[in-house]
Amino acid sequence: MKHIESFYAATANDHDDWPRLEESIQTDVCIIGGGFTGLSSALFLTEAGYDVVVLEAARVGYGASGRNGGQVVNSYSRDIDVIEQRYGAESARMLGSMMFEGAAIIRDRIDRYAIACDYRPGGIFAALNNRQLNHLRAQKARWEHYGNHQLELLDETGIRREVASERYVGGLLDLQGGHLHPLNLALGEAEAIRRHGGRIYEFSAATAINYGNPNRVKTASGEVTAKFVIFAGNAYISPQVEPRLSGKSMPCGSQIITTEPLSRDQALSLLPNNYCVEDCNYLLDYFRLTADNRLLYGGGVIYGAREPQDIDNLILPKLLRTFPQLQGVKISHRWSGNFLLTLSRMPHFGRLEHNTYFMQGDSGHGVTFTHLAGKLIAETLRGDAERFDAFANIPHLPFPGGRRFKVPLTAMGAVWYALRDRLGV
Repeated sequence: MKHIESFYAATANDHDDWPRLEESIQTDVCIIGGGFTGLSSALFLTEAGYDVVVLEAARVGYGASGRNGGQVVNSYSRDIDVIEQRYGAESARMLGSMMFEGAAIIRDRIDRYAIACDYRPGGIFAALNNRQLNHLRAQKARWEHYGNHQLELLDETGIRREVASERYVGGLLDLQGGHLHPLNLALGEAEAIRRHGGRIYEFSAATAINYGNPNRVKTASGEVTAKFVIFAGNAYISPQVEPRLSGKSMPCGSQIITTEPLSRDQALSLLPNNYCVEDCNYLLDYFRLTADNRLLYGGGVIYGAREPQDIDNLILPKLLRTFPQLQGVKISHRWSGNFLLTLSRMPHFGRLEHNTYFMQGDSGHGVTFTHLAGKLIAETLRGDAERFDAFANIPHLPFPGGRRFKVPLTAMGAVWYALRDRLGV
């Protein structure tokens, strides 16, 4: 099983494959999942001197970490005002203090380990109506309160200067955000783990776990004995391995296309300062330029992670609605991938046993939040669980309708929010 066909797989940096686990081994920490959550956790832990093993069912970065839009977006899928309203002032204070840490970790990793992943600073939240623009105005004030002073509110003239589209009435530019090649970031982090003595095994899915002290994690052809186990597979963890992880989350699919390379002048006529963009709709669109001047465009959500039959027909009309000047452009790559959604849209952390942890449900903010998650689990294993518990203490409810009806009921709710976005109310 290779990485799925995508622009990222086609432009991945040269890298060595990792072996399959075919023996019984011992380690301090066994991490299940070789995406950003697992890689960030492993890197923080190996830097701290732990012996770490990562078990990946396919290849490093095979799931959402190697397929996403490549946008480094700060905060969470619910902003700090919603967090305070739902969970109280202390939760807001704790989570607000970490809102911008994930992006800072990514920049530090890129610099420290010289990871070539085409990082470019700057991201825009684009408003399609005045209601959304007013929300961005309030968001700017909240983010500045928590320390982000690299923000600029864009009026209609300002957004036209940054995005050559007539769809938007304004926006918020965050220079602490940005965009990158996510698969190359994952591959670079895996190499950093190797440098610190960590072991990664590909094509080595966990098939069963015997909890205890120590834990025993079985694969098809090997076994890992570990003091600690960390579940870090998000939408790609098998419910058969640990059914307790699936009840309060739902895999969802997102689709992306890239155009054939544009001329440099044409590319910069669309996004003159090479910022990435996501709109403010509930079912949002997002886009950016790649290092070789393609327009990468994604959007939509398929609840339950069903594979769409025709990605071009789903996404190309959205692209042309935003940039009608690209009428007739050819599409070079198209792909889909799954992220894990929670009902609250907040990350789901916790303990399954006294020495077994899970981190999942980033709900669309996985690039940045997974990097923070790795730091928090490393702090926890070293004896300071305060920041991990700030997330673990957030209550999570199952999706309404149970296993059979949670997908159609959630889709019906999304239709209502999409209608509100279209009406601007």
